Amino acid sequence: MTDTRFLGLGLTHYPLLAGKDEDMAGLLRYTLRDPDIPAELKDPASWPEPMRAEWSDDGGTAAAAGHRRALVRDLDRCREALDDFAPDYVVVWGDDQYENFREEVIPPFCVLAYPDVEVEAFAVLNSLGQTNVWGLPDDQQVTIKGDRDFSRALADSLIRSGVDMSYSYVKRKDAHFPHAILNTQLFLDYEHAGQRFPYTMVPITVNCYGAHVIARRGGLAHFAQIRQEQVDPSGPTPQRCFEHGAEVARVLRDTGKRIALVASSSWSHAFLHDKGWHLRPDTTSDRNLYDALAAGDLDTWLAVTSDEVVASGQQEILNWYCLLGAVHELGLRLEWSDFVSTDVFNSNKSFAIYREGTR
Repeated sequence: MTDTRFLGLGLTHYPLLAGKDEDMAGLLRYTLRDPDIPAELKDPASWPEPMRAEWSDDGGTAAAAGHRRALVRDLDRCREALDDFAPDYVVVWGDDQYENFREEVIPPFCVLAYPDVEVEAFAVLNSLGQTNVWGLPDDQQVTIKGDRDFSRALADSLIRSGVDMSYSYVKRKDAHFPHAILNTQLFLDYEHAGQRFPYTMVPITVNCYGAHVIARRGGLAHFAQIRQEQVDPSGPTPQRCFEHGAEVARVLRDTGKRIALVASSSWSHAFLHDKGWHLRPDTTSDRNLYDALAAGDLDTWLAVTSDEVVASGQQEILNWYCLLGAVHELGLRLEWSDFVSTDVFNSNKSFAIYREGTR
């Protein structure tokens, strides 16, 4: 065990990774049923060659196996770093996708000060009509370990330091548990579907979906719905998420605990990329940010506006802005990263490990 106090991780919580290969392109199939997308754009003959190759003649099933291998390989590397670090707590920034954040109240950030909670492991997958890759029952439960006192103290310390932080003691009864948090546990313990994850989670949910959190219920929408939608107020800006991450890091520095800091999200999502007709993610924008991340170029990240994030379907990347603010405040350095691109499987996925003293 090292004597360092902080570890940073970035990873995906892509729900369809929990499903079977033949279902992994399900979100694209949903999009292709949208009658308002021009027929010529839905014709695979018009797609870029890499997208045609992924789709192939089996609707992406064969390519899904390779996509899964790449994601699990990178998740395993993140889990190895986590085990080597042996944290007291795992602080996770993840979006709330019309889960706890609903019409009653939409905070920008919220500490989930929960004790241990039993949640349905595959609620999102079930809602999409899919079955899980592990062959477990659809109603399989998983325990997410929590520490209400530590999480409550984190929220209190943030408020006392001048941060307007929201907090929650109980999850909504009429919605599934925020899957950005749940899938972080499932995927960091992929072999066992989250059943043997020993670490205590401190979730901080983020209003990444902003203008569409209520308008689209944080999810899929056909263009007929989009033309009629009344957008919601914006979510926190990229700059504010970066500052928030730094503020959280400053408070955690005083706890004396070993803390793993995790950003949980994919980057551009096809179903949010309106200007691309929801057919594929904005890989150009993602690649530009990934190259800047790998080069340690924060200026490029901080120059991005909220409107640019939304236009590229990158809403969930705000979780990564929180992480970058924290690792910058703590002086952590990027040890390793990877970028897994796709045209067919809804979103590009990035991974990162930040450690103290790494050059």
